[in-house]
Amino acid sequence: MNSPYTTIVSGLPRSGTSMMMQVLSAGGIEPLTDHVRKEDEDNPKGYYEYEPVKRTKADPSWVPEARGKSVKMVYSLLYDLPDGYKYRVLFMDRDINEVIASQKTMLKRLGREGAKVGDGKLKELFKTDIDRLKRWLAWKCNFTVLYINHKEMIISPFAQCNRINKFLDNILDIAAASTVVDPDLYRNRID
Repeated sequence: MNSPYTTIVSGLPRSGTSMMMQVLSAGGIEPLTDHVRKEDEDNPKGYYEYEPVKRTKADPSWVPEARGKSVKMVYSLLYDLPDGYKYRVLFMDRDINEVIASQKTMLKRLGREGAKVGDGKLKELFKTDIDRLKRWLAWKCNFTVLYINHKEMIISPFAQCNRINKFLDNILDIAAASTVVDPDLYRNRID
């Protein structure tokens, strides 16, 4: 795709970023991924990660090859993206209680312990981090951001894909993209 920007999918861990990468891929935007992290019970359709993203601060050499593609980045790595490039960020907003429940489920399945911080403190830390990031993104002239509510994406994928398509200059195959969303994978929901 001959696009002047890179599409970044971001959010908290377990916020629906892999689902959004699947949506974009089905809609015609090539994902930048290396398939190192394989699909599993927690993400049966894959993670869509690209290992060099984790080292962006020290080595952003992958950024030029991402132009015209989509790439997944956890929210805290957005600060490391170099200036001189245009980024369109699809930021997945998911209820923090659901994020924490999903993380706990995944860590339990992996036999690992989570943060030594209580849920209340973790929610507070996440909220503070996200508020800070939103303020930073608001003044970055090479970033534009569309916030996508996770639950709305599950409930109304066609409507959300329409919003995403407008944000991305009408390059998305909305019909194909919206069929990828699988409501059965919406686990750890808080009603």
